[in-house]
Amino acid sequence: MKFRPCIDLHKGKVKQIVGSTLSDDDPGVLKENYVTERPPSYYARLFRNDGLTGGHMIMLGPGNETAATEGLSAWPNGLQIGGGITVDSAGYWLDKGAAAIIVTSYVFRNGIIDKKRLKDLVGLVGKDRLVLDLSCRKKDKDYYIVTDRWQRFTDVTISPKTLDYFSKYCFEFLIHAADVEGKCRGIEEDLVKLLGRCTPVQTTYAGGARSIKDLYLVKELGQDRLDLTIGSALDIFGGDGVTYDEVVAFNKRAA
Repeated sequence: MKFRPCIDLHKGKVKQIVGSTLSDDDPGVLKENYVTERPPSYYARLFRNDGLTGGHMIMLGPGNETAATEGLSAWPNGLQIGGGITVDSAGYWLDKGAAAIIVTSYVFRNGIIDKKRLKDLVGLVGKDRLVLDLSCRKKDKDYYIVTDRWQRFTDVTISPKTLDYFSKYCFEFLIHAADVEGKCRGIEEDLVKLLGRCTPVQTTYAGGARSIKDLYLVKELGQDRLDLTIGSALDIFGGDGVTYDEVVAFNKRAA
């Protein structure tokens, strides 16, 4: 189990936002926790120098292509990339230096899994370079996969059957608990437990982490099978819950 770094891009800038406030219909509701003038290349080099592997860079909406290319150039084959990627653009981002492609919305249509798109992606990039983002929100008692900036519910729940099905097409899952993403109020413990019991492939959980204690909590509840991303609580992104030095040290101890 280890800490995974992240770089979130919105309108060409590195930001930390409250995930549930992303909206195409009303951009005015967006809540930004942190905006920096430092380019993504700064963070990519920082993570590279400290050996923080397996990180992801997410393009939140349009206008991030130049910034994303800059980040990938700073660490070729060091970062996964996601955000609006399709079978038509996946090859482009691999050529730009992405270690892997992350997709969500493209493999769903009208709330249902689009098997052809999924198979086409695997055929293009290979299972070993495809990460499926199965980010979810809770409705009633289940966690439903959400698409389109986490605003649209699919008909697919996070379950042993679902995870087993998707694991045949990718080497890794990235799963944000969208309801708590960016709020620094604690992780979605029930989801972490579910993933720890059921995931058949390496999985990175994101959402709600607020201190170094959450790394150890995810390690425990996830049965040492999940990695954790911390964003808004991290001091390099304006947070005061956990220091960058702490997460670097955590990974060194885990190595």
